[in-house]
Amino acid sequence: MRIEKRMGDSEEEEEIGRQQKQTLIDGVAERLLSGDLDSKIQAAIDIRNILRNSSVKIRSKFTAAAAVIQPLVSLLLSPNQHAAEVSLLALLTLAARNERNKVRIVTSGAVPPLVELLKFQNGRLRELAIAAILTLSAAAPNKLTIAASGAAPLLVQILSSGSVQGKVDAVTALHYLSSCTEATTPVIDARAVSPLIKLLKDCKKYSKFAEKTTALLEILSKSEEGQTAISNSDGGILTLVETIEDGSLVSTEHAVGALLSLCQSCRNKYRELILKEGAIPGLLRLTVEGTPEAQERARMLLDLLRDSPPEKRLASSVLERIAYDIAARVDGSDKAAETAKRLLQDMVHRSMELSLGHIQRRAASCTPSQIPPT
Repeated sequence: MRIEKRMGDSEEEEEIGRQQKQTLIDGVAERLLSGDLDSKIQAAIDIRNILRNSSVKIRSKFTAAAAVIQPLVSLLLSPNQHAAEVSLLALLTLAARNERNKVRIVTSGAVPPLVELLKFQNGRLRELAIAAILTLSAAAPNKLTIAASGAAPLLVQILSSGSVQGKVDAVTALHYLSSCTEATTPVIDARAVSPLIKLLKDCKKYSKFAEKTTALLEILSKSEEGQTAISNSDGGILTLVETIEDGSLVSTEHAVGALLSLCQSCRNKYRELILKEGAIPGLLRLTVEGTPEAQERARMLLDLLRDSPPEKRLASSVLERIAYDIAARVDGSDKAAETAKRLLQDMVHRSMELSLGHIQRRAASCTPSQIPPT
C-alpha cells in the first residue's frame, strides 16, 4: 500500500509540475505577443531559460501551444540590438534538435532579417546570425530559401574576416547549402577559393572541418573560374597535395577529386603544376589505401600525369589485372586477390621510393639561384 501511495504521489507531483510549466509558458507567450518592448525582451529570455534543458517534446508543445516563433522573428527586426540578440538566442534554443521548429522559423520569415544581421559590425550579433543560418540550413526544406537569400556571399566574406568560430560555422553552413540541388545558380563562386585554401592550409587535414572545406573546393574545381583561382591561390595546389598525404578518407577523396578536375580540364596547363608539388607519392598510396572512389580518382589522375601519350599508357586497371593473373598462378585463385593486393602495395611503395629519390636528386642538383623563393 505504501509503494502504491508513493507512486500515486509521484504522478500527482509530475502533473502539478506540468500544469505549472504550462501556466508559465502561457504567461511568457502572452507577454511576447502583447507586452511592451521590455516585456518582450524578458519573455524571450524566459523562453530560452525554460527550454534550455527541456525535451524535444516540450519544445514542440511550447511552439504549438503558444505560437511564439512569429513574434520572436518580428523581434529580430527591432532597432534595439539587445532585443534582436535575445530573440536570436530564443530561436536558436527552439531550433536545437527539432527539425519542425527549424522549418517553422524559416517559413515565419526569419531568413531576411538574419541576412541583414550578417552585415552587422556588431560581432556578437553577427556570430549569432551565422550560428542561426547554420542551424536552419541543416534542415533540407530550408536550403533553397536560404541559398536564394543572398546569405552565401556574406558567409564567404566571413571566411576571411570572422572569428575562428564564425569561420567554422560559415564553412559548415556553406557545406549544407552546397547540397541544395534545387538552386538554379551555384551557391558559391570562385571568390570563396582563396579563403578556403587558407583555412585548409591552417587546419588539421584529417579533421571534419577539412572534410567540409575540401568538399567545397571540389565543387569549385568544376568551373573554369574555380580552377584558375585554385592554381593562382598561394599554395593552392600544394595544400590539396598535402591533404591527399595527411587527410582523412573523406578529405583525401575530395582533394584528389579537385586536382583531377583541374587536370581533366586542361592537362597541358595543370600537369606540371601538380607534379611540381610532389603529388605522385600521395597519389600512389591513395590507390591502395583510399576509399574506392578515391582510389579510382587517384588512378585516373596518375594516368594523366604520366609523360607517355594516352595510347601508350598502361592503365591502372590493366596493371591490377596483370597483378591478379600473376598472383593466381603463384598462389592459386583462392588467394589471388590477397596476393595481388600485396603485390600492388609493394609496387606502390617501391614507386614512392623512386619518386622521392628523383625529387631529392633534382633538389640536390639545383643551384641557389634556381631554387624558387618560399
